[in-house]
Amino acid sequence: MSFRKIAVLGLGKVGRLAATLLHEGGFEVIGVDAQLPLGDVPFKCRTGDISDPAVIRELLSNVEAVLSCLPYHLNIELARAAHLAGIHYFDLTEDVPTTNFIIELSKTARGLMAPQCGLAPGFVGIVGASLADGFERCRSIRMRVGALPQHPTGLLGYAFNWSPEGVVNEYLNDCEVIEGGMRKLVSPMEWHETVYVGGVKLEAFTTSGGLGTMCDTMLGKIDNLDYKTMRYPGHMELMNFFFHELLMRDKRKLAGEILTNAKPPVEDDVVYVHVAAEGTENGSLRRKEFVRAYYPIEIAGARRTAIAWTTSASVVAVIEMVRDGLLPATGFLHQEHIPLEMFLKTPTGSLFKAGATSHG
Repeated sequence: MSFRKIAVLGLGKVGRLAATLLHEGGFEVIGVDAQLPLGDVPFKCRTGDISDPAVIRELLSNVEAVLSCLPYHLNIELARAAHLAGIHYFDLTEDVPTTNFIIELSKTARGLMAPQCGLAPGFVGIVGASLADGFERCRSIRMRVGALPQHPTGLLGYAFNWSPEGVVNEYLNDCEVIEGGMRKLVSPMEWHETVYVGGVKLEAFTTSGGLGTMCDTMLGKIDNLDYKTMRYPGHMELMNFFFHELLMRDKRKLAGEILTNAKPPVEDDVVYVHVAAEGTENGSLRRKEFVRAYYPIEIAGARRTAIAWTTSASVVAVIEMVRDGLLPATGFLHQEHIPLEMFLKTPTGSLFKAGATSHG
């Protein structure tokens, strides 16, 4: 069933841009945050305590869908409220327990429950599943994503353009993989490797959450599946020292504050995506790759960082597909079930073609 009214909760860079893209796509948008965004926005806004269940219930009673761009720890209660209201639910979380809770909710949902609609998990899973589709037997899918400053400084070579809370979780929580046909949990910041994108040398290592629900979907169908984060060389060793030798793993909130203070966001960023699948095609072993670099682009009259527009465009393209009847209207949405070509043909998904530098 088509829908138009959607609430966007959390109006940081990603939420504000997602709300703008939804407005431009014909949706009736209400943006909600503790404070109104600075400057003019094309959609309606209101303030509200998004941790107050009464405020959430009142808000969701007047819309047909909700998009959460909030910190992951607020998403369980919001998903519960959306389930109770019978409306569609979308979020950007990489948190595995949150997603597992939403999977259970989806079994009795009257709307669609669609977490993990961002860049990773999200878009990268759509790409990985698409590469594997043509194989008679797929032996591996390797997915790597890095959101980085274009002009890094210092030993870390990093800037916190994404939620520090989310990054800390990715670096410290266990990582799901499929190895040798078996589903496993492995430690984060391990399985170190070197990757090149367009001649740029990067390192990649395990981090949590990037696979989304792919281990569930691919178990028994694939021999090896993993997700890694890409950084400039030397980053992983320093972060292991910070979290484990200095014991900052026991003080996650403080760790995020220290890192953000040391490496604040930058405007000139880049998002690298390197996805490869190997398998047999017509009896012969083949390798397929999707390698891209995404840079800041102009959207709605303003320059948007690469991480902001790739994340926002990922979820808005999915919402457009649900509105247009191209995806289910109830139950749970697995990102890897979304056809890549259909995704790229949506008005917002087409940004991934217009804003890309291809390296494969």
